[in-house]
Amino acid sequence: MNYDHLKKPLVLVIFGITGDLAQRKLLPALYQLAKAGDLPEQLHIVGISRRDVSKDEVYAQLASFVAEPDYNRDIEQRLKDHSEMRQMDLLNEQAYHELLEHLQQLETADEAGASRLYYLSIPSQAFTPIIRLLGATGHNAPLSNGDAPRLLIEKPFGYDLTSAKELVYALDEHFGEDQIYRIDHYVAKETVQNILTFRFQNPLFESVWNNQHISKIEVVAREQLDIEGRANFYEQTGALRDLIQSHLLQLLAITTMNRPDRQESEEIHIEKLRLLEDVRPIAPDMVDKKALRGQYAGYRNEVNNQDSITETYARLELTIDNDRWRGVPIILETGKALNEKRTAISVCFQPSGSDEKNELVFRIQPQEGITLRLRTKQPGITNVTEDADMDFDYTRSFNQRPAEAYERVIVDAIRGDQTLFSSAAEVIRTWEIIETVLEHWLRNGEGLVFYQKGSSGPVDNS
Repeated sequence: MNYDHLKKPLVLVIFGITGDLAQRKLLPALYQLAKAGDLPEQLHIVGISRRDVSKDEVYAQLASFVAEPDYNRDIEQRLKDHSEMRQMDLLNEQAYHELLEHLQQLETADEAGASRLYYLSIPSQAFTPIIRLLGATGHNAPLSNGDAPRLLIEKPFGYDLTSAKELVYALDEHFGEDQIYRIDHYVAKETVQNILTFRFQNPLFESVWNNQHISKIEVVAREQLDIEGRANFYEQTGALRDLIQSHLLQLLAITTMNRPDRQESEEIHIEKLRLLEDVRPIAPDMVDKKALRGQYAGYRNEVNNQDSITETYARLELTIDNDRWRGVPIILETGKALNEKRTAISVCFQPSGSDEKNELVFRIQPQEGITLRLRTKQPGITNVTEDADMDFDYTRSFNQRPAEAYERVIVDAIRGDQTLFSSAAEVIRTWEIIETVLEHWLRNGEGLVFYQKGSSGPVDNS
């Protein structure tokens, strides 16, 4: 890793520091980075909250979310010592002027030349007004000796194609594209990062990475948990928006894109976008045949809406219209309250015989690694064959814990590396890909299939 980011002071401004995402993901990631020595010594965390909170309140649950037997209270105290909390009305322009003055005072005091990150750990509907107020009050410009500030935002990037374009416009109006870091934590996982290395630095696989040798690609994110009480969020979102539009299409792009001219952020984004532009949206008259939606039994009671048609399961069959992938079915699937927790990319190779096939599986969670399924002969004097797995596991192979996605997100944003973040053009294209399905499903509940919690999903009943 390039450790130049440790040499410069860092001012990290976290909007929504008391929220669920910051508490469960962001603060534990900062703890792990501090523990590993991957945060600058000159660090200042400014936590923004609508209500008056103390540092002790903000860090009260950190140990339970880190959940390590050797949890280090000294590291927690170091984060506290480098933190301050500010109560702020997020719609008051004067409050943003006062915040900027405070950040300028910090730099004058001891953070000269600091890198500055604004992390919006807030509901997506608040993005646009906060972005505009940050821009209108000068938070988009560097301080005296610092880099241009960087803005980190969480998905969802819009509610549909129209709202995504509006968000892109608001961002472009106030921040340069090189300042905007749209987070997709799935892409930041170790296995996903390794896909490009695996493909492009192992000629054995790159030579067969095409429709002549591959019969099907499946990208799945299956969860055992239900909506966990997030009724308002899920009723407005659904499985299609929540995971397929963002995470799964990004995973597909990384898996199927052409080799970039250089392994650099800009070139990788060029090839990802080219691939996404070749993904054909499902035609309106084919939605019922190529898209399946389901809802687990009991969901309507959980959201207190007996007429809800929001899908908790979605499965799309897409195609990629280019010479490399034409004719290969692409399956994207996600669902809640299913019989397993598994996020994986499965690449199925063309069989050479009636029942012979090889399969390559990138395991993203729960146990990151790569499995290659091969046909082998059983021991003994008979010629009986069976499938056997050649397995690579990150923890076992490297004897260390893979970095969590949010740890990599923070470090890459500090370094200014946008490789693992979505570009504006990619966001717009992913919405275009699902728009026909989204519009079709919003009209009525026809085709909605119910499934039992703990089952493999609505495919059981179709």
